[in-house]
Amino acid sequence: MKLSTVALLSALALSNVAAAANVRTEITRTSHGVVHVKAGDFRSLGYGAAYAYAEDNVCMFADSLLTVRGERSRYFGGAAPATAPVNGEYGAGLDLFMQLPNEQSDFFFKGYLDLEQLRAGYAAASKDVRDLLAGYAEGYNRFLADKRGRLPKACNGAAWVKPISVDDLYLVIGEKALHASGEAFAAAIVGASRDPAEPVSLARAMPAATAPMPKGIPAGVGSNALAVGSAASANGKGILLGNPHYPWTGTDRFYQMHLTVPGRYDVMGASLGGMPFVTIGFNRNLAWSHTVTSASHFTTFRLALDPADPSGTTYFYDGAPRKMTERTVSVEVLQPDGKLVTKQRSFFFSHQGAVIVLPDAGIGWTSDSAFVLADANRFNTRLGDQWLKMGQADDVTQLQSAIHAVKGLPWVNTVAADRKGNALYIDGSVVPHMTTDKFLGDCLLVPALLAFDGTRSECGWGQDADAPAGVFGAANAPATVRQDYVGNSNDSYWLTNAKAPLVGPAPYGYSPLFGAAGEQQSLRTRLGFKQVEEMLADRRFLRIDDVQDLMFENRLYAAELVLPSLLRACLRANDARLLAPCATLAAWDRKTDLDSRGAVLFREFWNRARALPDLWATPFNPADPVNTPSGVAASAAPALLDALRAASAAMQEVGVPVFGQLGDYQTEQRNNKLYRLHGGIGDEDGSYSSLHMRSALTAKGYRNVDWGTSYIQLVGFDNAGPVAKGLLVYGQSVDPASPWYADQLTLFSQKKLAVLPFSEQQVRAERVSSQVLTAK
Repeated sequence: MKLSTVALLSALALSNVAAAANVRTEITRTSHGVVHVKAGDFRSLGYGAAYAYAEDNVCMFADSLLTVRGERSRYFGGAAPATAPVNGEYGAGLDLFMQLPNEQSDFFFKGYLDLEQLRAGYAAASKDVRDLLAGYAEGYNRFLADKRGRLPKACNGAAWVKPISVDDLYLVIGEKALHASGEAFAAAIVGASRDPAEPVSLARAMPAATAPMPKGIPAGVGSNALAVGSAASANGKGILLGNPHYPWTGTDRFYQMHLTVPGRYDVMGASLGGMPFVTIGFNRNLAWSHTVTSASHFTTFRLALDPADPSGTTYFYDGAPRKMTERTVSVEVLQPDGKLVTKQRSFFFSHQGAVIVLPDAGIGWTSDSAFVLADANRFNTRLGDQWLKMGQADDVTQLQSAIHAVKGLPWVNTVAADRKGNALYIDGSVVPHMTTDKFLGDCLLVPALLAFDGTRSECGWGQDADAPAGVFGAANAPATVRQDYVGNSNDSYWLTNAKAPLVGPAPYGYSPLFGAAGEQQSLRTRLGFKQVEEMLADRRFLRIDDVQDLMFENRLYAAELVLPSLLRACLRANDARLLAPCATLAAWDRKTDLDSRGAVLFREFWNRARALPDLWATPFNPADPVNTPSGVAASAAPALLDALRAASAAMQEVGVPVFGQLGDYQTEQRNNKLYRLHGGIGDEDGSYSSLHMRSALTAKGYRNVDWGTSYIQLVGFDNAGPVAKGLLVYGQSVDPASPWYADQLTLFSQKKLAVLPFSEQQVRAERVSSQVLTAK
């Protein structure tokens, strides 16, 4: 007799409880608080990983759990935003992905994350993943029990710090999957929900678009990754540089972990907060990193509604009427008088996805039509198995097979190198199966909205035999294995090697949803390829230290392209107001090092100049994408000088000298100490190591990092295994009292990477503390 889903889940829960009595895990810390967890089984591994993570970040995790549970309003009120970071402690906001007040955030997560569906998905997951998550919940709860009344100041005694269940972890992982899809449309999903106590009111016509539709993760947010193969490495083995540019606050902060179940799993690297999986890492024979892909992980569909249904919740599909499903959820909202008021909203779904309303983008719910968001990641419960299987691969061939076998990567490219000297690029993320012919035919109704005809099955997502429902499989996903190098800095799959663009299968290439081919690349992408090509031309073969130098070179490509023409225009201008700024830029090293004088001035200038029309003399040439566009058009010189005058005046107004050192004006504050930071903006100015600061320029400079260079992982191989160095720039902990709160910021300022001990002997030699936990 077949077990029902509920019975299966109950049986799994009972078996997990029985197994808890056998939990035993060893937690070792090495320099900078890097955590090494060793256990005989995956449940004990999760237990130790959670305990260590809570030691460093319990307040942040507890606060962020309120977000995915939809409980922020209950404790902080409905109108308040999520907890803001203060001096690097922590933040619970999801500012890069969605910005909603607590009440709307609570309704979004309760209405959009369907716990029953997530439970069903994890019932089909591997036992290893289920054990990891069960152990993680138990380990976190053990920490709360052990430290009751002795938590960090930010949350000690707070009513919202409470035990968790495996369900909470389903929500935590489910939230991360939505960064490039559901969360970008959170306001639109909540906007389409209804108060069940109010009468239905539908618009008569579609609103006119006044703003673009959300595209997923904001432009510029992402990473660098470079894999060097045997034809370009000094010892013939692979080299991998991972340099994600990611938030410095919230549970999207990386956390350094080394997880080991002897004989089954031995992987070191970094996880995203609150997850017992190494998401960027390495094992004995393989190293990989991720970059945010330019692919889309959603489409929208336009529904034709039945005019006979005044509620607008009946739609036609292949000529037959269908009723939308309705999901009503409740949120408790704290009032100024301390009382709780319960509010309800109903969310509506076609079989393709959630109804959305976004008037600024021209998306409305009218009496005859509605739009729905079809989201490939809403019920993607395969993330855990995906990263677990990737960590168990021995080379890039096995890694590629693992990616396609599970198909759980939510919104990232993968770049990898192995000990055999192979370099891999692949976009194995879950991309909706919309082939190019559907873009060229009559299925695509509104290209700017990625809106397809939702009335016909022939216009819906297709299916590959080797992939989960509705997403592309191996033959239709971009990938290449090379022996020289591959790299990615968040532009599309098209240019992952400067000399060998990917074009895809005939006749149309890869689906447009994977990103654009033959289009202009960002300045950051171009600099990445120029650096590696120039370095190979100079020395032919690269060592791991060469790649570290490349990472920290801090060249500013916009300056290299623009300054020659700008300085010539300065000489011809004969303007006293330009004497100091022009002299400063002439003496500047065109880098963003701590002592670079002129970097602040150029940033303020370029922020004003980069969008000037007809700036370049040589237009973009798809046959030379690394070197074009280039050369400043003569007609642009007056506008460039105006931008320089404006930048100089703005700096003078706030009291920042045009010749000031970057490190004096780009800082992170921790425990009342300022840490000087190097690096540029990123895509906008063509800096490889990039930082996006929270403040514009003031008299105190640019203060505190929002997102940017976060975890740096540099891995090579010798005959014994990995040779690894790395850095978690902002540190392991958000607790100001922790020794791991700001200790790595100094290393970053000095352009130093710490040794990452991997073997048992290396871990023992670097050990600073250890503890053994058994279940009580």
